[in-house]
This record gives sequence, C-alpha cells and structure tokens, in this order.
Amino acid sequence: MTNTGMFFRMLFSAVFRRRSRAMMAVVASLVGAATLFCLAMICIAVPQQMNEEMRAYGANLIVTPTESTGDKAGIDESMVQHTTEMVKAKGSAKYATYRYENVRVNASPYVMAGVDAAQVKNLNHHWVVDGKWPSSGKVLVGRDIADAIGLKVGSAITIGYRASDNASSTGTSASSNEGTGSANDETSSSSSQNSSNDMQGMDMSGDMAGMDMSGSSSSDQSSSSQTFNDQSGQSPSDQPTQDGRVSSDIMDTSGTEFRVAGIVDTGGSEDSIIYATNADVNKLTGVTRGVDVIEYSAGTSDLAGLVSSINEMTSMHVKAQQVTKITASDTRIITMLQTLFWVVSLVVLVLTLVGVGTTISSIVSQRRNEIGLRKALGASSRAIGIEFYVESVFYGLIGGLIGTAIGYGLASWLCVAVFERSIGFNWWLALISVVFSALVAVVASIPPVHRATRIDPAVVLREE
Repeated sequence: MTNTGMFFRMLFSAVFRRRSRAMMAVVASLVGAATLFCLAMICIAVPQQMNEEMRAYGANLIVTPTESTGDKAGIDESMVQHTTEMVKAKGSAKYATYRYENVRVNASPYVMAGVDAAQVKNLNHHWVVDGKWPSSGKVLVGRDIADAIGLKVGSAITIGYRASDNASSTGTSASSNEGTGSANDETSSSSSQNSSNDMQGMDMSGDMAGMDMSGSSSSDQSSSSQTFNDQSGQSPSDQPTQDGRVSSDIMDTSGTEFRVAGIVDTGGSEDSIIYATNADVNKLTGVTRGVDVIEYSAGTSDLAGLVSSINEMTSMHVKAQQVTKITASDTRIITMLQTLFWVVSLVVLVLTLVGVGTTISSIVSQRRNEIGLRKALGASSRAIGIEFYVESVFYGLIGGLIGTAIGYGLASWLCVAVFERSIGFNWWLALISVVFSALVAVVASIPPVHRATRIDPAVVLREE
C-alpha cells in the first residue's frame, strides 16, 4: 500500500471511530454554510426586489423642457419617444406624461393635468383611486378638491378654461423644483398664485360694485374701472360689459361639464389636481401641444449617469433630474439591509469558527496518546498537522455541500413567503459557499492542530 493510500485509510478510520465528534463538526459547518448562503442569496435578490417595490411608489426620474416657450409648446411626441429610448437603453423603464393647464371650477382656480390613464396607473401603483380612472368625458379628481367642492364619484363638475389664466403658466417650471422630482408641487404653487390674484380681482370688483351702489361720481367709476383693467391686463374693449359698465369674468362659472370617474388619494400634491385624458384637455383648451413633464421609473443602477447623458444632449431641449425622495429612500433601505447582512454574517462566522474549533480540539484531546505514539515512532509534526487539516477540510466540504442546499431551500422559501418572488440557483455563489466552509474549518482547526504538533511523546508515554 502506498503512503497516500495509507494516509487516507488512517484518515477515514479516525473519522469513522469518532463519528459522533465528526458529526458535530459537520453540523457546525452545515449551520454556518446554510445561514451564510441563505443570507447571501437574499442579499442579492432583495435589493432588486426593493428597487422594484420603490419604483412602484412613483417616478425616480423626471424630464422637463429646458425653457418655457412663448406658446408653451412643451415636449413633443418625437422627443418623448427619443428620451424614452435613451432611458430604456439603460434598463427597464415605465413612464407617464403630464400636460398641465390652469382651469376654473366654480370660479376657483385649479390645476388640470392631461394624462394617459394607462401610463399613470402603471407608474403609480401607490395611488388609491376610489372609483375609476379618467376616460372620455370623465375626470379623476384629487381628494383635496373633492372635499373642498363636495364631489363624489358620479358627480357633475363644470370646468372652465381661459387662455388668460395660462398666459404666464409655469407648466414647465417643474424643472426648477430641485430634489422633489414632481411637477405637481410647482403647478400647485402656480395655482395658488393665480388664486391670490383672482381674490384680489374679486375684492376690487366688489369695491367697484359698492361704489356704484353708493352713487359715486362717474369719474370715480371710470378711475376704478381703469384700475381694474390695469390689474387684469385687458383693455376695456376686450372685456364684457353689463348695463353699460365694464364687468369682470372672475365669477364666471361657465365651462365644459364632466363627470367624476374617481377620486384619487395619495396624501401628496396629487390630491390637488384634476386629471383628464389628453383628448379632453385638447378639446377643452382648443390647443394641441406637447407635454410639460415626463416621469420615469427607470430600472438602472446608474441613474446619475443617465441624468447626465440626457442633460449633455443640449439639442434635445429637455432637462432631466432625479427624484431624490425615491432614490434616497431606495438607497437607504438597501444600505440598511446590506449592513444587517454583514452583521449577521459576522456573528454566524464567529459561531461557526467556535463550533468547528471546539470539535477539532475535542478530537485532538481524544487522540493525544495516538499522536504521542506516532511521534515516538518517527512521525513528523508536519505530517500530523496535515492529517488534521485534511480532516477539517473533509468536515467543511461535507457541511458546506449540505448546508448550501439547505440554505438555498430557506432562501427560496423566504423570498416567496416574504417578498413574493422566486430566485434562481447561483452556482458561483454555491461554489464559493462550499470552498468558504472548508476554509473556515481549516482556520478553526489551527489552534488545536498547533497544540497537537507540540505534544511531547515522552510525557505521553510516561503517562501510559
């Protein structure tokens, strides 16, 4: 029999004679490998799942025109397609377009958004819609507006449009809304400003009426009318008259009647907007133009690079920016999960080292007399150390193989039960897990093997 054959015969004999101790070492390696492999699989799958979940809570990238044109041309369809192709080239993407207009409901100013209902619904899964999404002749009303006006699903709502309200509209001003990534806040601000101007006009109109009723002079009436005309930006010939006097259309409640298809409740600025189909907005305004904002939910790891790529193409006349409230939350959650993974992995690794090291130390103690006799017969410390290291590798490989299989089963079950997604088997990670288990077993056996090689055969034989 060759030396190699004798070596493995002695190795397997030692393992078989002390199979209870060997089983403990295998179990220690198995538990460590199963836990670490399960955590590693989840750590790989969860960030992707979390990224998809966060993307369901709205856009992480918005694109707006670089500058507001006089006719509010917005972003045309060809540019929308071109920008979308750039985003999809970096990964999966969902998007929705918005066209904002200032409208009147019961003489009060509001913001109306022309949208594609299917796009918005696919992009914003977190929107809670009571009723249905907008369709032809039907609108989706924000919760704040519905509560203020007293609207319910199926109610009639008359929406008026005046070009003068939108002469200085900031439909594309969302690009200046740094860090929020939503045009709704900016358009709501524009609506509030228009509301303030209208209230001033109403007060002025009321003052004029009071002056008329109190019998003030015609020169005073003319002066008041001139002041109102200066405020409204219209000449007397352009404004409607009533009883020979210039009157205001501030309280004009005429318009197009729509039905409330549904009421959206998000807890954000979306609750202060009226959503209608693009066709209805075109019909209401009498103008067909481009969109003011494109919102993207981009599935790319290099979102900053994508933003830079879009912004560097000045010929596109659009500006891209990240939605920090989405990207920051996504990054923070993933970082927390990865930190938790490393902490738990470190704890498991230490416990595995202790378990394997304790088992090997027990085996060395049981074989102390055998080691002393072999050294007395001429065995070198190196040969004895190699035998114990190979034995530790054997325990680590067996425990790693079984533990990796168990870890994959646990990871698959957890991903399906908790994250509702299946994961595939990662062969490279499995190979690393098995090799790492063997390496951990070797490292854990270094202290007891070092003690074994320092056993004095004379002391052992004297005890015998």
